Amino acid sequence: MTEQTLKNSTNTLSWKSYYELCKPKVVMLIVFTAIVGMFLAVPGMVPWQPLVFGTLGIGLAASSAAAINHYLDQKFDAKMARTRGRPLPHGDLNGVQVLSFAFAIGVIAMLLLVFLVNELTAFLTFLSLIGYAVIYTVYLKHATPQNIVIGGAAGAAPPVLGWSAVTATIDPHALLLFLIIFIWTPPHFWALAVARREEYAKADIPMLPVTHGAEFTRLHIVFYTVLLILVSILPYLTGMSGLLYLFVAIALGLGFLYYAILLKKTADDVIAMKAFKYSIIYLMVLFAALLIDHYL
Repeated sequence: MTEQTLKNSTNTLSWKSYYELCKPKVVMLIVFTAIVGMFLAVPGMVPWQPLVFGTLGIGLAASSAAAINHYLDQKFDAKMARTRGRPLPHGDLNGVQVLSFAFAIGVIAMLLLVFLVNELTAFLTFLSLIGYAVIYTVYLKHATPQNIVIGGAAGAAPPVLGWSAVTATIDPHALLLFLIIFIWTPPHFWALAVARREEYAKADIPMLPVTHGAEFTRLHIVFYTVLLILVSILPYLTGMSGLLYLFVAIALGLGFLYYAILLKKTADDVIAMKAFKYSIIYLMVLFAALLIDHYL
């Protein structure tokens, strides 16, 4: 291998490592729900400035929070098979590089939002960043088995951020979208935690299946899924959405409940992972239905 080839290979690895720091799959879902919030805030087309710069700012802030999470969780990530290949425990990047990257894109995000969107969105986005990257990662995650329930508020904020980017207000309908994601988060993440409970126990992270057992957690997944179905109907009941959304919300909810009940009956970790993957599809399709229904 020539010196130039080795240099190119190293550069490629470095960029891939920085990209992985951003947790791109998670951030894409965050950005998607924020964009839906933007479109639901107006009857027609979203003005280009909040659409472009709001999306960039929210996406970069979420990526910054993800990178900080990588830095703060590196010791725990090294103990878990699911995360030990991440850039820091794997040795692809060091702590200074990660924090510098997180700080740089975080500052860019705030500047975009303050000067090209509005101050309310910048403030709410900053609170969400601190809520996930610091309050959840540093304290809640290691303090209580209800970490996902309490910490879910930060992850549920994107639709509110998107809405405020367009209107510079916090609308009750935006808070409905927040509520849907807030209730969705526990059954979504607990399904993964059930399947990976031994890894969380090894890392000494008090997830619900570690502290109260998998059976107790599976019961709570069913409970929260039922609650999610009820909450997901609220946009229709409040006149925010129509029959198309209602049909999709009920169908998706019943699908989620099927996996939750199947997991409760079988206690199968394979089913837990299927429930986890379905929950991601659930949220994406639900918000897509909100968007389509809005324009129909």
